[in-house]
Amino acid sequence: MRKPRGNDPVTPPCHRLRRMDAPLASPVPATAHPLWLALSAYEVGPADAAFTFPARLARENGWSAAHAARVFDEYRRFLFLAMTAGHEVTPSDAVDQAWHLHLTYTRDYWERLCPDVLGAPLHHGPTKGGKAEGERYFEQYAQTLRAYEAAFGPAPADIWPDARRRLQIDPQARRVNQRDALIVPRRLVWAAALMALVLLLGWRLV
Repeated sequence: MRKPRGNDPVTPPCHRLRRMDAPLASPVPATAHPLWLALSAYEVGPADAAFTFPARLARENGWSAAHAARVFDEYRRFLFLAMTAGHEVTPSDAVDQAWHLHLTYTRDYWERLCPDVLGAPLHHGPTKGGKAEGERYFEQYAQTLRAYEAAFGPAPADIWPDARRRLQIDPQARRVNQRDALIVPRRLVWAAALMALVLLLGWRLV
């Protein structure tokens, strides 16, 4: 993955991870690790909730139910890496959205997940910002992807993009109320502009 050079714009992620306990060392494969077995069965919130955590995640991010479910699975994998990788890890933007949402379920996060499943507090704190932090996060995110691949195989690129996308493009996202704004994908704007140019040139040649 490319690290920033010279005056490349670097937007570090909004938060960084601070672990409070030593990594869990084990020779067993990740998918057979007791922590992963517990995480893979873990559901956020009460079991009888009519509005489930994945459904809320989908609504707040404009995702399909299927995509939100995949992101939730990747969030579980991230939690596993946070406790076992032996170094700080950085989530993808999508996984970070799941983490942010889980933190709003304060009792579930601090009174169930951390003590009963992770066995330690897992804090989410702000970055200090600046060029040095940005460069550090490029390497830390790349290191996270390597740890992911070692534990689970290649990470899905649509949820775990490359470092440039994660640290320079994704942080530019903003919350928009669809009742107040019309959202048009950039590719459609360019396609419409190209079509208009072709029609204009054709009209002039007639």
